Amino acid sequence: MPYVTVGQENTTDVGLYYEDHGSGPPVVLIHGWPLSSRSWEQQVPALVEDGYRVITYDRRGFGASSQPWDGYDYDTLAADLHTLIEHLDLTGATLIGFSMGGGEVARYVGRYGIERVAKAVFAAAVPPYLYKSSDNPEGGIDDATLTGFHDGIRADRIAFVDQFVTNFFAVRGRTDLVSEPLRRYNVAIAAAGSPKGTLDCTTAFTKTDFRGDLKAFTIPTLVIHGDSDAIVPFEVSGRRTAEAIDGSKLVLIPDAPHGLNVTHAQTFNAEVLAFLRG
Repeated sequence: MPYVTVGQENTTDVGLYYEDHGSGPPVVLIHGWPLSSRSWEQQVPALVEDGYRVITYDRRGFGASSQPWDGYDYDTLAADLHTLIEHLDLTGATLIGFSMGGGEVARYVGRYGIERVAKAVFAAAVPPYLYKSSDNPEGGIDDATLTGFHDGIRADRIAFVDQFVTNFFAVRGRTDLVSEPLRRYNVAIAAAGSPKGTLDCTTAFTKTDFRGDLKAFTIPTLVIHGDSDAIVPFEVSGRRTAEAIDGSKLVLIPDAPHGLNVTHAQTFNAEVLAFLRG
């Protein structure tokens, strides 16, 4: 199994598990919380078959990557991505970040620039800033909501992620957009994540301000979102990101939930491929 070392905890290496398939222009897929790179199962074949080199990896704490105690802040997560890109010597890459993964895309470009990056995609992504505060009244998550996340995860993490995954694929109470086996599969992926990482990431994706990072985007950028996303609502995230990046392309998919890359995979893939070809 391929790993890249991104740090150390005590005397143990912290490794990111990654997969590298196909050939052609590189595309890096960055998964959401609290899942793993397996969440891109509907996208990898479509991209490889269309002539792209597709790199997926598991964020630290999730999937087959190491589960260290610390490092679940976006500066560290972006540094992890940077190490992987340098390790593979990628140039002209497209970074596609789903949900929490959009934060890595924003912070990577904000910190490391666009020398190795040609395009970016924010898919149901958390930027520009989810936390609702006096200087960000348009935010979608207040202190009470974040405390609810923390309390739920600490009390019964498995029950919490079970309900979260249900909401992930739901639209206005409708939960049949994915099969029950597929829902349970995603719950199992989430349940296998680091308890500490699962908890800490909620603070990271809520309280990290990406507004400054978005100012660094001078590359072609696609913002794709479901209009029925109840987890990362379009109005507080995708709409504002598209407005913040000059010349960005916005695609709003009707009746699509947060997990639109699964429930609306055909439409999602067609829009991403059209953007890549363009």
